[in-house]
Amino acid sequence: MTETTRPTEPDKEKGSDDRETAQSILDFGSAMTKTPHGNVYCLTIIGQIEGHSAAPSGAKTTKYEHVLPLLAKLEESEEVDGVLFLLNTVGGDVEAGLAIAELIAGMTKPTVSIVLGGSHSIGVPLAVAAKRSFAVPSAAMTIHPVRMSGTVIAAPQTYSYFQRLQDRIVAFVSGHSRIGARDFEALMLKKDDMAADVGSVLYGEEAVQKGIIDHVGGLADGLACLYRQIDQRKGNPAAQ
Repeated sequence: MTETTRPTEPDKEKGSDDRETAQSILDFGSAMTKTPHGNVYCLTIIGQIEGHSAAPSGAKTTKYEHVLPLLAKLEESEEVDGVLFLLNTVGGDVEAGLAIAELIAGMTKPTVSIVLGGSHSIGVPLAVAAKRSFAVPSAAMTIHPVRMSGTVIAAPQTYSYFQRLQDRIVAFVSGHSRIGARDFEALMLKKDDMAADVGSVLYGEEAVQKGIIDHVGGLADGLACLYRQIDQRKGNPAAQ
């Protein structure tokens, strides 16, 4: 007579971890992966960057009130050795995007960003905020001046605010990439690249040539770079 054996305790724990990972991907588009180099947390920044106002119903969004505390947690967590950011965003709220970008830039842990599909508008500071940035050849990045929808008071103070906000974006991008402030602003104000607007559209290799993105590459390239950062942080001689 045979009896069905009960699952061992480690299998239960593994099943629980798998369920938590699946739920994390569903809720936040994120996942933790254990590798020989260390634990890598993958976080997606997709759709519209949602600010103080809710995005239209049905729109894919990245909510800053979710991402900001998560980034703080990742920085403090002893279980996380590096963070991989996957970007495919149309842009969105300028100040919310800058807030996320500043927090990414302020992390001490190894970070790598990969632009997949597109990283438009305020997505550009998000792409350059990581310690190393990659873009696939087909990735697109739209660079344009600060715009605002809704009621705008036609007063000098309003235009001054727009200019100062734009200066913050230019300073951030030039401070976290190889492009100079004047060159980036020139891309913002370019007149012959967009049909109904001023600005520029750059693709993967162009973004690297301009000095905005560090390398052309995909997932394997980004992970290899992240692993090198992790090994260097741990003092692994082979990574030097």
